[in-house]
Amino acid sequence: MKAIKSYLQKIIPPDSIPGRIFSMAWPVIAEMSSTTLTQIVDMMMVGRLGAVAVASVGISMMPLQYSIRLFNALNVGTTALVARFTGAEEPGEAGRTLHQSLFMAFGVMLLLGVSFFAFAPQIITFMGAEPEVVATGTIYLRILVPGFILMLLRMVVTAALRGIGDTKTPMMVNIMVNISNIIGNYLLIFGNLGFPEMGVYGAALATSLARGGGAVAMLYLLTKRHPHLWVGWKNFFHLDLEMIKRIARVGLPASAEQLIQRIAQIFYLRIVASLGTVALAAHQIALKTESLSYMPGFGFAVATTALVGQNLGAKRPDRSHKSGNTAWLMAITSMGIMGILFFFFSEGFMRLFTDDPDIIEMGRVALKIVAFAQIPMATHFIFAWGLRGAGDTKPVFYATVFSTWIGRLGSAYLFVIILDMGLAGAWLAMVVDWAMRGAYVAFRFQQGNWKNIEV
Repeated sequence: MKAIKSYLQKIIPPDSIPGRIFSMAWPVIAEMSSTTLTQIVDMMMVGRLGAVAVASVGISMMPLQYSIRLFNALNVGTTALVARFTGAEEPGEAGRTLHQSLFMAFGVMLLLGVSFFAFAPQIITFMGAEPEVVATGTIYLRILVPGFILMLLRMVVTAALRGIGDTKTPMMVNIMVNISNIIGNYLLIFGNLGFPEMGVYGAALATSLARGGGAVAMLYLLTKRHPHLWVGWKNFFHLDLEMIKRIARVGLPASAEQLIQRIAQIFYLRIVASLGTVALAAHQIALKTESLSYMPGFGFAVATTALVGQNLGAKRPDRSHKSGNTAWLMAITSMGIMGILFFFFSEGFMRLFTDDPDIIEMGRVALKIVAFAQIPMATHFIFAWGLRGAGDTKPVFYATVFSTWIGRLGSAYLFVIILDMGLAGAWLAMVVDWAMRGAYVAFRFQQGNWKNIEV
C-alpha cells in the first residue's frame, strides 16, 4: 500500500493542483462508490420481488431524492462560505457558518418529514403510479421518513467538512451507513437469521435505520473540537441573522434551481410512468446503473468547489480558475470511460438486476443512449460546482431552468408523446438536457466573472 502511495505521489505531487484535486476527490469517489454499490445491491434484492416492487421503490424514492437535492443545494452556501473562511485562515467564522446552517436545518427537516408522512399516497399518485404501486409505495415512503430526517442533518455537516477540504470523515461515516444498510437488507427483506421476512418494507426499514445511525455518528464527531471546524453547542439556539443571510444569498439560488429542476423532473417522470409499469421499472434500473458514472464526476466536482472557494479566500483567483479546468479534464476522462462501458455492456448491466426480457431490452437501449451524455454531464458537474464554490449560483440557476424545462421536459413530450418513441425517447431527452446545461456553465466559468463575487 505504501509503495502504491509513493508511486502516485511521484506521478501526481500532493502540493500540485492535480494532486490536491485527487486527494480531495478520491474519498468522495469512494463514498459515492459505496453508496451506489449499496443502491445497486438494494435494487438487485428488490428486483427479485417483481416489477411492482421495483417500481414502488423507485417512484417512492424519487420525491425524497428531489428533496435531498433541494436541501443539499442550500448547503452550497455552507460549503462556499466555509471554503472562503478556510482559505482566509478564519476557522472561527467557518464554525459559525456550520452552527447557523445546522440551526436552519432543523426547521426544514421537520417540515419535509411531516409533509412526506402525511401526504405519501397523494405524492405517489401524483407522480403517475398505478394503483398497486401506490399501495406499496405509500408504506415504503412512510418507513423511510425518520431516517430521511436525520440524514439531512448529516448532509449539513458533510457540506461544511468538504468546505475545509476534509472529505475523508464523510467517507468513513457513509461507508458505515452503507454496510449497515446491506446487512439490514439481507436480514429484513428475505427474513434471514431468524428475522421477519418483510419484503420491500424490510428494505425501507434497513435504509431508515442505517441513515439514522449515520447521523448520530456524524453529530457525535462534532462533540469533539475539530482542529478547523467546531460548533458551540451551549449557544446552539442563538440566531445569527447576518450569517444566515450570507448562507442564504449563495444557497437560495441553488435551492431554487433544484426546486424548479425537480418539478420539471416530476412531470418528466409522469411521462415515463405513462408508458406502464414495465417501462417504469426499466427506467429505474437504468437510472441506478447510470449513477455509477456520477462517482468520479461528483468527486472531482466536490474538489473543485472547495479549491475554488479556498483559493478565492486566499486571494488566488488564477489558481481557482486553473483548478476548475484541471478537474474538468480529469472528470471528462473518467466519465467518458463510463460512457464507453454503458454503450458496449448495456445488456450485462441490466441482467445484474432482472431476468425480465422486456425490462432488459428497454433498459439496454436507454443505457446506450445515455452513454453520449457522459462528457456533457461531466462538464456540467465541474463548472457548475466551480461557480457554486465561488458563490456565483445564478448562472447555474439559469442553465438548469432552461435545460430541464425546454431541453428535457419539452424534448420528452416531443419524443415520447408526439413521436411515440417510448422509453428511448425519454432518455434521448436527457441527453439534450445535459448537453445544453454543460455548454452554458462551461461558457460562464471561462468568462471568469465569478472571480469578483463577494459572499
